[in-house]
Amino acid sequence: MTAPSDRMPAGYGRDGHGRLLVAGAAAVDWVAQNGSPLFIYDKALLAARVAQWRAAMPPAQHLHYAVKANPMPELVGTMAGLVDGFDVASAAEMQVALGALMAPQSVSFAGPGKRDSELKAAIAAGVTLHIESAGELARAGALARALGAKARVALRVNPPFALKGSGMKMGGLASAFGVDAADAPAVLQAMAAPGFDFIGFHVFAGSQNLSEEAILDCQRQTVGLAADLAAHAPRPPRLVNLGGGFGVPYFPADKPLDIEVLGRGLAAILAEPPPALAETGFALELGRWLVAEAGVYLTRIIDRKVSGGETFVIVDGGLHHQLAASGNFGTVVRRNYPVVNASHMGSAETVTVAGCLCTPLDRLADRAVLASPQVGDVIAIFMAGAYGRTASPEGFLGHPPAAEILA
Repeated sequence: MTAPSDRMPAGYGRDGHGRLLVAGAAAVDWVAQNGSPLFIYDKALLAARVAQWRAAMPPAQHLHYAVKANPMPELVGTMAGLVDGFDVASAAEMQVALGALMAPQSVSFAGPGKRDSELKAAIAAGVTLHIESAGELARAGALARALGAKARVALRVNPPFALKGSGMKMGGLASAFGVDAADAPAVLQAMAAPGFDFIGFHVFAGSQNLSEEAILDCQRQTVGLAADLAAHAPRPPRLVNLGGGFGVPYFPADKPLDIEVLGRGLAAILAEPPPALAETGFALELGRWLVAEAGVYLTRIIDRKVSGGETFVIVDGGLHHQLAASGNFGTVVRRNYPVVNASHMGSAETVTVAGCLCTPLDRLADRAVLASPQVGDVIAIFMAGAYGRTASPEGFLGHPPAAEILA
């Protein structure tokens, strides 16, 4: 009989009883103490990931955490001690970032639809606004004057190129995000007004990319674009946010990024920056790559049935907690995230893991090979540290929320 598929990210294993270990303890014990369903994020894995990045990257390279990947306050507090800055996308995320005691000047606020109340709060706090349109810049200027303060501003540029092979392209096309590169000079000139403190540029061309060559090519183009636009800026840029795009291997055929290759490539790109960027610092904005593999979603089997010759195990969780694992978060072809029976090892069985919601979309794994899953067993779905709970429709159909802990 085929062995169960124990495809797990690094940092996880089994104890002598065959139980999955998460953050040094059995997953079934975490569930017994905290309930099911349950998200667990491992602090040691977060720290190890950042250490891996720092060992590979040029020493002067800044690392920013994209809070949208996982805004759990305790996790953000841990990241505050590990990274150089936070990138946020709402006033609520901004408050989480500032509550984690990150210095305001190390927090940047992006997003195409910032409300006046959000602009005002960011200006008052001293957070850098990533300006996404001429209209937004005008509103920020008026609010800064009313406050008697300067608005720290960087220009988010919609680049004329994309990060090739990305799961989500955010460049090289018409977009709600940022100012088109062709229109950027006029907006930069407006930033010379007294109410603004120009910081630099933000360019985000794509996400979830597993090609070192594509990422480095995009970074090379981003540095060139920033240098060209610097000629129109009110002062030399202090910081260029190169975006991110570092992907993680969700599926069996995915090859993890070689972070050392990326570090050497970026070092070569920045070894001799264009003269316009000679005094500029550079940041990478990473979310998924930093936190995805440090999280696991645990959910208990509450029923087991056979229909049309296919075995289903029904769990007490579902897509309302972990939408991405169900294949309904931008996936074209539905494939299984890494999934195991956390309760034991044993003879293998092919089953479909279905959630508790009254919709056929609620499948967490299709025909997965698991150690014989029985009612009461705990199923573990990995890659749950990024775009999990807060990227899912938690209120759909009124089922309870998942518990969430940092261990």
